[in-house]
Amino acid sequence: MESTNSFRLRKQALKPIETARSSASHRDEEVSKNNGQRTCEEEPLSPSSRLYHEPNFNVYVIAIMGCKTRIYPDVVKANLGHTLLRHPRFSSLQVENNGEMRWVPTEVDLERHVIVPELDQNMDSPDKFLEDYVYNLSKTTIDKSQPLWDLHLLNLRTSQSEAVGIFRIHHSLGDGTSLLSLLLACTRQMNDSKALPTIPIRKKKDKKSDRIGIWRILLRFWFVLQVFWNTVVDVFMFIATALFLTDTQNPLKGLPGSESTPRRIVYRTVSLDDIKFVKNAMNTTINDVAFGMTQAGLSRYINRICSENKKDGGATETNNLPKSIRLRSNLLVNIRPAPGIQALADMMEKDAEVKWGNWIGYVLLPFTIAVREDPLDYVRNAKAIIDRKKRSLEAFCTFYIADWALNLFGIKAASALSHKVISRTTMCFSNMVGPVEEIGFCGHPMAFLAPSSYGQPYALMINFQSYIDKMTIVLSVDEGTIPNPHQLCDDIVESLQVIKDAVLTRGLA
Repeated sequence: MESTNSFRLRKQALKPIETARSSASHRDEEVSKNNGQRTCEEEPLSPSSRLYHEPNFNVYVIAIMGCKTRIYPDVVKANLGHTLLRHPRFSSLQVENNGEMRWVPTEVDLERHVIVPELDQNMDSPDKFLEDYVYNLSKTTIDKSQPLWDLHLLNLRTSQSEAVGIFRIHHSLGDGTSLLSLLLACTRQMNDSKALPTIPIRKKKDKKSDRIGIWRILLRFWFVLQVFWNTVVDVFMFIATALFLTDTQNPLKGLPGSESTPRRIVYRTVSLDDIKFVKNAMNTTINDVAFGMTQAGLSRYINRICSENKKDGGATETNNLPKSIRLRSNLLVNIRPAPGIQALADMMEKDAEVKWGNWIGYVLLPFTIAVREDPLDYVRNAKAIIDRKKRSLEAFCTFYIADWALNLFGIKAASALSHKVISRTTMCFSNMVGPVEEIGFCGHPMAFLAPSSYGQPYALMINFQSYIDKMTIVLSVDEGTIPNPHQLCDDIVESLQVIKDAVLTRGLA
């Protein structure tokens, strides 16, 4: 079986390729021939990219990829030469000169970027080793003498995979969604080695309506009025947060300096069909259910902590929460439309141009922490919050506020503004859509994908990542604030089961 997979992996190298060094050299020659017209030639870093080099904002994106077979480093290096390295950001240094940082094309030495550690195959707990490996990785940064990314290949059999690849990418190279799209553009479907992954796209609702005349005008006016009012309120809350408004101190809120602490990254995988079952029964979206089960899980966890902290030892099944808790997630949203997988693949294969970079806006997402008699109320509340946020221009307005601060007061002031807004909230929450069919990275079939990050100034980050018929829930935590991240992850997973059981009990399916 292993020898067959080995043969297939080597045959599935996407095409005969040149080495990474020659590929990078060829690209530099191409730039010279075009008189520097190529965008990667000495291009200055965008303000948002420069922001991620500030001491209190040095963020790295982590993508843990579980594979169903042993990983062959030579196959991976060969494929990187004509996929990832053809993106200018991944083959350029970030050089500072006279206070200005610029992208400078360079030769890429894959021996420095692809790390293959020697491992004891008879270790007691491979899952714990992997967890500790990523934890120790979060204590380090990448040397600026090379492009700011690396790939760790661990031929280690865990409970979910036969081997693991760990991508680490500095956030200045792009926003999380674009970086994930770029990685997926380097993969292919396992049943068709030339086909890119299929990412589901939400269908637009049919805008046809039998309402005519005055009613249509009134509905449009009411919608515009809602968007205007919600935007005004959201911008006011953003400014208040930047100046003084902070979340209630709670068991999930990190202390000052959280951005410099290492991160424990843990994950659990649940059935995507279970989430869709609740979604269809309640006429909501997958995002609503993910948000709702997270609210339920956080409420369970905080309630347990409050119970343990009570002198008389309150019961964990009763409500031990404070009367009110302000707990918000800060979403950093790239308002520039993310390039699609096909566009990124064309860029790497055909040198097509795509828009790339961080245009960061902020969305403050309130979480309701409560013990509810009806578990379905968590999803209903989540839907109400998300529907309201959809009727707001908060991300665009906060982007322009931050851009105004940058242009008027400089990068230090913009960094301070971002840090204040983020550190005065509790956490980060996101839900990303993945491929609907099995894909392979350089021919290695993937078992799961778990993206996260470290270096952010809060103690908790929660990512949902779908892949085929599974949803992986990924937590990145500061153990000084959250000493038992596995329990928190279990609380979120168990909340989904409680919500699903409630749907079945009420006969909503």
